[in-house]
Amino acid sequence: MKFNFDRDALLREISIAQEIIATKNAISILSNVLLDAADGKLTIKATDIKVNFETSIPVDVIEAGSTTVFCDKFAGIISSLPQGEIEFEQNDIKVTIKPSTKKARFQLKSITSDKFPEFTSPESLNFFDIPAKEFREMITQTVFSVSDDETRYFMNGVYLEKLDGKLNFVATDGRRLAFISKDFGVSIPDFKSVIIPPKILSVIHKRAGDEGPISIAVGEKNVFFRFGNYEFSSVLIDGQFPNYARVIPASQDKDFEVDTKELLEALKRVSLLVEQKSRRMYLTVSPGTLTISSQESEIGTAKEEIPCRYDGEEITIALNCLYLEEPVKVIGTDRVKFEFTEAMKAVTVRPEPASDFFHIVMPMQME
Repeated sequence: MKFNFDRDALLREISIAQEIIATKNAISILSNVLLDAADGKLTIKATDIKVNFETSIPVDVIEAGSTTVFCDKFAGIISSLPQGEIEFEQNDIKVTIKPSTKKARFQLKSITSDKFPEFTSPESLNFFDIPAKEFREMITQTVFSVSDDETRYFMNGVYLEKLDGKLNFVATDGRRLAFISKDFGVSIPDFKSVIIPPKILSVIHKRAGDEGPISIAVGEKNVFFRFGNYEFSSVLIDGQFPNYARVIPASQDKDFEVDTKELLEALKRVSLLVEQKSRRMYLTVSPGTLTISSQESEIGTAKEEIPCRYDGEEITIALNCLYLEEPVKVIGTDRVKFEFTEAMKAVTVRPEPASDFFHIVMPMQME
């Protein structure tokens, strides 16, 4: 096996493979990236068993073949070399990598490609296309609310459902909930609602651009994504997602509105003195003013006032500062609205003007 490749072109793809691969054990096939050179192109595959990645780039194939190499070291070697053409040659289990412009030479041991795991094929599934930019927004608005509690594994992913012709994304950890619903105006094949692990969504959010479509297919046990020259797939989380509709308030008769940037800056300052375990922060809203305060026992307190639009009675609500800051960061509008009924009931965080998403945060005990 022998081929010549452009350093920058391959490095882009190998960096994605590194994100997919979870293990750094040099003797494990799962630490390796598969390289298959034939017909003027190099096919690259990486997997951690649950998430699969495949792409291809044009190369000068001198001798066709396939092998696998330790991805971490391979990426490190390529990134250390100067821009330009690099030669890759395999003899038996040894791989030689050398640039055309430097008298440098690297050798790596390889593992035969027949030991590399087979990827699940989406052949019998129907793909549908939606704008990549809007799909990335769905990920942005939900993925941070996924639970990391492995005992409640059914909340360790983002719930995807087709409902009334729309696509819904929902994430919750039991104390907060993120919801977004989009009508793409295209025919979407019916599929059983599924739970998608956050790893695949985070990779797609990072690698998909805002231009063009993304193709999606949902199977019984796997979900598949295609965009550009990339193909990704992931095993789904097997479990029953909670009935999220019960958490969404039917109506809330109070609300206040603040400037998003002012709120984020105040949260950043006041959170310097929150208890690290509870992250409890107090929001006291009165006509025209939102007061944000915190207390770290035996160290000190913090308080800041910012203008707000509100004309009701004064009320104080205790919230986890992280659960407050994370949705406000991604809200994407100049102003944000908080809807509520009383201090110990759910608070809804919405963009102002309203859009197709919202976040729900459950209050904490006042203490």
